[in-house]
Amino acid sequence: MKKYKRITPYERERIYRGIQRGKSYTEIAEELLRSPSTISREINRHLYFSDIPEHGYSMIYAQYFSEKSASQRRKGKGKLKKGTMLYEEVISKLKKRWSPEQISRYLSEKYEGDPGMQISHESIYTYIYVLSRGSLRKELIRYLRQSRTKRRPRGSSKRAPRIADMISIEERPKEVEERTIPGHWEGDLIIGKGHKSALGTLVERKTRFVILVPLKAKDATTVRKAFARELKRLPAQVRKSMTYDQGSEMSEHKLFTKETKIKVYFAHPHSPWERGTNENTNMLIRDFFPKGTDFSNVSRYKIKKVQQLLNTRPRKVLNWKFPSDVFAKILQDSG
Repeated sequence: MKKYKRITPYERERIYRGIQRGKSYTEIAEELLRSPSTISREINRHLYFSDIPEHGYSMIYAQYFSEKSASQRRKGKGKLKKGTMLYEEVISKLKKRWSPEQISRYLSEKYEGDPGMQISHESIYTYIYVLSRGSLRKELIRYLRQSRTKRRPRGSSKRAPRIADMISIEERPKEVEERTIPGHWEGDLIIGKGHKSALGTLVERKTRFVILVPLKAKDATTVRKAFARELKRLPAQVRKSMTYDQGSEMSEHKLFTKETKIKVYFAHPHSPWERGTNENTNMLIRDFFPKGTDFSNVSRYKIKKVQQLLNTRPRKVLNWKFPSDVFAKILQDSG
């Protein structure tokens, strides 16, 4: 009997692109040497989580949810969510200066037999230290007895590089998540051939309006100046915030905020779903600039032409309107 192999990230990308091109489940299955039923289950299982209503399936979300259980066990982020009973119990005990180990032991006895109320002390520590820098992180660290600003890694002397004074995505206003107000952006870089060149990408969360940013280099100063130059051309009412990953190219975020008045929030490490709009937009951009593109050889004219094509294509999520038209309407109404 042939042993089942899990769907890989590469296969999920092939499935996504197959759907984009109108291929049937059987055609996609033949390309991947899989059964049609496997492809059907994979697509239907993850339809709900897509941020691209036009296509219904997102490889980013599919990959995330396939790894979610392991991620929860490893990082503890899945259990400690604001508003849950477990979160309230942990935070209340931290405020009383209980150690994470005391909290873990207490919960295991009080809620014996309830897995949803069990959490290890290492998961509590990891949850606190995986937060980007901000008032919530500072508050929780203050409750710890030694109040270290960094968690000492177990079994290794290596530390992941961090960006100074990051503000966690958990500090981001609720209006950003709900897309009720325009002016909140997500940003990223698409890396070119040999990791020697890059293209900056910005997408506005409410309207899906895209700005492509030509870059001469991908160091922090170049990226900061290029992003600021593009965004400062926009009126202040659509320059409120930007959500970014913890890439070193955004290490000059404080100066960026000073220049643009745009506050930068940082997603958790290895959490692309927290910037799902940008991640999915990058996939659309890859249709024009496939992997292996050397962006140093791509003219500004071509980059801006692709930007125009993306912004003048009807989107189901916008009731089949163009992102450019919806964005322009917002500017007109607020002007």
